[in-house]
Amino acid sequence: MGKEMEFLPYQVIYQPGYGEYEEKKSRFIAHISPAGTEEEAVAFIDSIKKKHYDARHNCSAFVIGRNRELTRCNDDGEPGGTAGKPMLEVLLSAGVTNGAAVVTRYFGGTLLGTGGLVRAYTQAVQAALDNAEIALMRYGTEMTVHMDYTDVGKVQYLIAGLPVQTLDSRYTEKVEFDIRVPKEQEESIKKKIIEATCARAGITIKNSGYYMDRQT
Repeated sequence: MGKEMEFLPYQVIYQPGYGEYEEKKSRFIAHISPAGTEEEAVAFIDSIKKKHYDARHNCSAFVIGRNRELTRCNDDGEPGGTAGKPMLEVLLSAGVTNGAAVVTRYFGGTLLGTGGLVRAYTQAVQAALDNAEIALMRYGTEMTVHMDYTDVGKVQYLIAGLPVQTLDSRYTEKVEFDIRVPKEQEESIKKKIIEATCARAGITIKNSGYYMDRQT
């Protein structure tokens, strides 16, 4: 069970997102960006603060780490718990990590109250999250498949229908495909390749680790 837990996939913010929410003339502008470290998150938050230096508030939240072990939020002058925490809850509820969010508020002249603020910051971040691109990180194995030219078509046809990423290919005296496969399917994919080529293909395991699955 322990090893299986190590290989669990997780979702990350891959491309930035933008969203807006308005209530009683107060404008809430949300930005979400990838952030793999606390330094990256802080730099992103600072960049938004500089861009919107004239705003009443620039509230923020970020989640970092495969197990979402590092979280921070900041109300930036709003009543405690009405901005940063609701923003963080949106990120946590979505099951994403390695991302930072900033919501800039331009005050519209009317107080929104605690409930109104929570709703506004929540809706703004959700809008940005809906526009961001989320990617799945999988634990996988990189391997090289060695084959004769007569087996190239069979292998290409086989891997085209499997969750396999082709990283590189070399055509010399023999043919080599560098591929990456999800760890949990490593053995079954190796078996299928061997069966498809009547054991003529050779397979060399190179390394393993997390990678971005762009097929999902």
